[in-house]
Amino acid sequence: MKILLGVTGSIAAYKSALLTRLLIKDGHEVKIIMTDSARHFITPLTLSTLSKNPVLSELFDKSTGEWVNHVALAHWADVFIIAPVSANTLAKMANGICDNLLLTTYFSAVCPIFFAPAMDLDMYKHQATQQNIKLLSSRGNIIIPPADGELASGLEGIGRMAEPEEIFAEVKKKILKKAA
Repeated sequence: MKILLGVTGSIAAYKSALLTRLLIKDGHEVKIIMTDSARHFITPLTLSTLSKNPVLSELFDKSTGEWVNHVALAHWADVFIIAPVSANTLAKMANGICDNLLLTTYFSAVCPIFFAPAMDLDMYKHQATQQNIKLLSSRGNIIIPPADGELASGLEGIGRMAEPEEIFAEVKKKILKKAA
């Protein structure tokens, strides 16, 4: 399977490396798109090394002017997983805001899309976030709910991104088994 992994700005971005490893070990081809904010939490070098593909983050190469074809990238994927997805990116997904490579690819995707939220307790429980999740789910996106536990802020509660093994198992159960 060809899997596109989107990584947004969240402390949980480190878990995307573990998810990438699981997907590669299971024999899948993985390409990764990072938002600019994600680069503050995990390096493209780490994800590129694990995925064995360049990590993409820009709509075009600033040195050459070459365009990154988000439509071809979106149509390449059999599955698109966005993990972690921040409250900011969730809101943009729900409201049609398309201001980076990850979002332009998301809006061009024709494959099943999974998203795993990661944010602090109050952000996750906020009415706007909950409405965005419901809206995205009603459009056929598949949520992998966050866990309850210790959060980066020191608070306890819901908002921790699901563990990579849980995300992998959910995708495998819903999609990868059908393809086998």
